[in-house]
Amino acid sequence: MPDLHRLHGKLAVLSGAAGFIGSHLADRLLAAGCSVIGLDNLITGSENNLRHLIGNSSFRWLRHDVTQPLDLETPVDFVLHLASPASPRDYQAHPIETLDAGSLGTRRLLELASRHNARFLLASTSECYGDPAVHPQVETYWGNVNPVGPRSCYDEAKRFAEALTTAWGGSRSLSTGIARIFNTYGPRMKPNDGRVVPEFVGAALAGQPIPMFGDGSQTRSFCYVSDLVEGLCRLLVSDETTPVNLGNPQEIAIADFAAIIQEMTGSRTDFAYLPLPDEDPVQRRPDISKAQRVLGWSPAVSLEDGLRETVDWFRQLLVIGHPT
Repeated sequence: MPDLHRLHGKLAVLSGAAGFIGSHLADRLLAAGCSVIGLDNLITGSENNLRHLIGNSSFRWLRHDVTQPLDLETPVDFVLHLASPASPRDYQAHPIETLDAGSLGTRRLLELASRHNARFLLASTSECYGDPAVHPQVETYWGNVNPVGPRSCYDEAKRFAEALTTAWGGSRSLSTGIARIFNTYGPRMKPNDGRVVPEFVGAALAGQPIPMFGDGSQTRSFCYVSDLVEGLCRLLVSDETTPVNLGNPQEIAIADFAAIIQEMTGSRTDFAYLPLPDEDPVQRRPDISKAQRVLGWSPAVSLEDGLRETVDWFRQLLVIGHPT
């Protein structure tokens, strides 16, 4: 099984460090004794997510666009590529930047990893499976994706990034890994970014109707962010080169999920039913057999515990009165 002690005393370059997942991953790497150089162009990330790291001698922050070359004299052991708009609202507002992050951004960071002979980890996505015809989704499933649909800028950017990472690893003898990340939630998510958790929690806490797209029968599987970053770290220090699903296999209907949010927030508002977005997946659940086998990884945080932490964080945002 992967040994996280391999992170101690090493240096990691982390793109997307000011994002939701990226900032939590920076915390986890630092806790393992790894120094981190965090990169972000702040198109969708926020420096507030990294404010608690100011003064940490093991963390260095660079405002940098990953589509631009990056030269570092310091020897680098790991390169992790998380930079990309990730919510539908963000990537549809920034489609070209999203495609650039997945294509040229991936190449730039692969070049950096090659110069230092560093292990490279790509944060890919369950969106590579599209609206899946196979359920649950296994890594060997090729997906059902529209290359010119409303989600294509994100889906195809990640699919290309996977192809480039695989080709680079094979032709340039570079150690590479690919994580296909399923729905993840937790503190530091952007309010009003269009994803299920911030939309539902934000509406419930504001006393507004929860926006329910479709009839709520579509399903998702929600993984708490601490579980996800643990899986990413294990994949980082492993020798696995093919895609690995990281997510929580506990599947739940969106309507049932909304009911949990209502109960947890004390909301008395009803649902506001809206049309289902075009090509929105009907079912989404990872098969994590591979992650269990090669990484010894399974989610540990229950949905109730994770949501409690998340709701508390959004409550604090309302008190403070500013977004992340």
